[in-house]
Amino acid sequence: MSTTTPSDVRDLALAPEGVRRIEWADRQMPVLALIRERFAAERPLEGIRVAACLHVTSETANLMRTLKAGGADVVLCASNPLSTQDDVAAGLVAEYGISVFARNGEDNDTYYSHIEAAADHHPQLTMDDGADVIGVLHAKRPEQLSEILAGTEETTTGVIRLKAMEADGTLGFPIVAVNEANTKHLFDNRYGVGQSTLDGIIRATNVLLAGSTFVVGGYGWSGRGLAERARGMGAHVTVVEVDPLRALQAVMDGFNVSTMAEAARHGDIFCTATGDKNVIRREHFGLMKDGAILSNTGHFNVEIEIPALQEMATAVTVVRPMVEQFEMPDGRRLFLLAEGRLVNLAAAEGHPASVMDMSFANQALSAEWAVKNHADLEPKVYVVPTDLDNEVARLKLASMGVEIDSLTAEQEKYLASWDEGT
Repeated sequence: MSTTTPSDVRDLALAPEGVRRIEWADRQMPVLALIRERFAAERPLEGIRVAACLHVTSETANLMRTLKAGGADVVLCASNPLSTQDDVAAGLVAEYGISVFARNGEDNDTYYSHIEAAADHHPQLTMDDGADVIGVLHAKRPEQLSEILAGTEETTTGVIRLKAMEADGTLGFPIVAVNEANTKHLFDNRYGVGQSTLDGIIRATNVLLAGSTFVVGGYGWSGRGLAERARGMGAHVTVVEVDPLRALQAVMDGFNVSTMAEAARHGDIFCTATGDKNVIRREHFGLMKDGAILSNTGHFNVEIEIPALQEMATAVTVVRPMVEQFEMPDGRRLFLLAEGRLVNLAAAEGHPASVMDMSFANQALSAEWAVKNHADLEPKVYVVPTDLDNEVARLKLASMGVEIDSLTAEQEKYLASWDEGT
């Protein structure tokens, strides 16, 4: 199979299977489909060059189709070396004519060469999952910043980076923090991460969660979703937090809360979800029992101090796909999943399409809003406008056949007044 679309994918012959996966996901993404239908009619992104650095999955493919339907000229690269679905990448290139630079398992040099390929597109709009394209443009190609109207960012980790850039006065163009939309983080981060992370851990190990001690690092929306799902599978869940309010919430939600040093002594399965580095580190490895399983569902593979684990081990063996055994000097064995990368995408398929429907609806609408309003925006991090967020929720409810009430005129007046007493 050949194509004239610029790309670097594993094998274009995989395209038919990729198209089937893309179409399967599309059936579960009705909100994005409605937006794509409107985009095709109105063409709000006509001629806009887009560089997207996202997980190359079947759900992402439907977002790319939506942007193209809106008139955008799209290039997609991977936001993680292990999250690309090679058949989907091939399908996007061969069937939909969208440039993709992504291969599952690509090395670090190839990963960044693909990001450079996206930057070569001279984007007017960036779309990030971890701020890597934005980082490359600022660090290596500052002359291109003036070409960019705006960008979007989908992850907690990326938003943290971008807010730091804004605070330092180094952010070169406006960013819409899609992750901050309620219809994104309250659903994608909570329900999507919770289900898909357990899916990845189980696919990689086939361990029984019921009766195990499951340690969750972090109690943001991703962490709490994971803790809830692990408890639902019968695990005894311990939460490790540094924020007193979140730790208190975990206690009130019925979870055990402790330090990582204490949890390390008892945990069977560990999973980090913080966006920070070295959450599980050298001193914790020395306390863990034989057979402990280590995993991460945060965006970057820095949450587990892997260099220290490698230094401590006397031998490292791949014992299953996505499972490395690290033998300690005292004979204990610790098992690392998916090289410490986000286990839900490296060892499984990522979030279910139904929840990504809302996240990517936010991406599409935020892209449209940013292009329309870029002249009035400053180089700052913006939240998704409330009306867009509510529209995504409205469309999702409608697609589920759910009707809700509306306020009467009397109720609206009462809520807007102050002079009516009890």
